[in-house]
Amino acid sequence: MEGWTLIKGMGLGLAIAAPVGPIGLLCIRRSLTQGQLMGLVTGLGAATADGIYGCIAGFGLAAVADLLVDQSRILGLLGGLFLCYLGFSTLRADPVTEAAQVSSRGLWGAYASTLVLTLTNPTTILSFIAIFAGLGLVGSSQSWTDSLALVLGVFLGSALWWLCLSWGVTLFSQKLTPPRLKWLNRLAGAAIFAFGVAAISLALRG
Repeated sequence: MEGWTLIKGMGLGLAIAAPVGPIGLLCIRRSLTQGQLMGLVTGLGAATADGIYGCIAGFGLAAVADLLVDQSRILGLLGGLFLCYLGFSTLRADPVTEAAQVSSRGLWGAYASTLVLTLTNPTTILSFIAIFAGLGLVGSSQSWTDSLALVLGVFLGSALWWLCLSWGVTLFSQKLTPPRLKWLNRLAGAAIFAFGVAAISLALRG
């Protein structure tokens, strides 16, 4: 039973991670400019947040979910401001022609930034709860081991997506010339900044 639940969790993690949003853009850009490892670590930060939200939904931690929803406005504002900062920084960044040397401190920074960005989107927990309930993955009959397998599956499925994305982007990085990288910086920066403005607007409107 736990094996099938693990597979369902992996499918759910893939489905949640795959849509391209601000984290996907960050992963793509960091893979291109700083190498596959940096892109992968960026994605693993989001996968960890997905696992945390999956844990809240899977184990029925209603008090934590309620707290996140109650603080949704301030979390949305903080996340939106951070996205605007990242977008503006990306717009100003000069294109690079080869991957930079990455330190352990840089890797931890990439991991932490995407973890925080994903956790500051409280609507994610609502999505997890709705999807889990709709698929019959949450309920009184759900054992502790099934819930644990589900959460692990969500993390593994999300991590698998980020591994494939960072690897695939790195394969095509050789074909990108400096002018193309410059335009990629501008497009990615503008898109990330737009995501930030949208998050702030939603937070202000409650």
